[in-house]
Amino acid sequence: MAQSEFAYTKAPSGHRLHGHAVLGAVHLQVADLARSVAYYERVIGLRTISSDVATTALGARDDQAPLVVLHQREGAAPVPTRGRLGLYHFAILLPNREALGRFIAHLASIGAYAGMSDHLVSEAVYLTDPDGLGIEVYADRPRESWRVSNNTLEMATLTLNAADLVRASRGIAWDGMPPGTRIGHVHLFVSDLDAAARFYHEGLGLDKVLLEFPGALFMSAGGYHHHLGTNTWAAGAPRAEPGDARMLEWSVILPSAADVEATARALEGAGAAISRADGDVTAADPWGTIVRVTAKTLP
Repeated sequence: MAQSEFAYTKAPSGHRLHGHAVLGAVHLQVADLARSVAYYERVIGLRTISSDVATTALGARDDQAPLVVLHQREGAAPVPTRGRLGLYHFAILLPNREALGRFIAHLASIGAYAGMSDHLVSEAVYLTDPDGLGIEVYADRPRESWRVSNNTLEMATLTLNAADLVRASRGIAWDGMPPGTRIGHVHLFVSDLDAAARFYHEGLGLDKVLLEFPGALFMSAGGYHHHLGTNTWAAGAPRAEPGDARMLEWSVILPSAADVEATARALEGAGAAISRADGDVTAADPWGTIVRVTAKTLP
């Protein structure tokens, strides 16, 4: 495992994911499409981009790129309190803390419960959708303000100063997820961090982020605090199955088809079975979560 140019990350021994990688849409399986669409529109502030009898794609205001795609499976079992191996939460990244302040004020106005945390590198709000799927809505602090000590990125779970965030909103009313909103990271329950590292670090090519979070491994590209979190906090829980409410897949967008192909070869070298279709590569991690690697023109 090679040292990267970022003091707080370790590069994989072979293929390394392109530093300009970003995340694309997450696909969620839900029990009641109409109920979930209503939640993601009213509470989360996404808007419907396209819809058919069993699928709805939602995105930010004035943006045609989907962030969340909902797939109905009638009778899908909700996530139990303990969770299932698979999705812990997916995280929607707002363009600035002013937008996060407006979102917090919006949640208060509709009486929606949310957990809140200050992670030093970011400020975050946590919610659960009608099927028990975890959602984080957050804003990053400027990267130049992140603190590194002994080659370790300082992150924590502290009390969020929600009042200060609301003040930062300058009293402007929330009118939905603003342009520039995107999927910032995905966090998964796994049963084994070494197996997670083989697939996502040595295979997909994410750097390990050096943090002090017991039972967790965070990974990223380009020195970000994390594009992917994995943890064993639900060890012993069953994995999400086809009949469950769950995340079906998440996606990584790379600059070129050559980057996608290099990642495909690395995943195969790490023992993953891959599929190719329309220029995309997909692979399931050891717990059945599918990651899609695709090439698109990045902004």
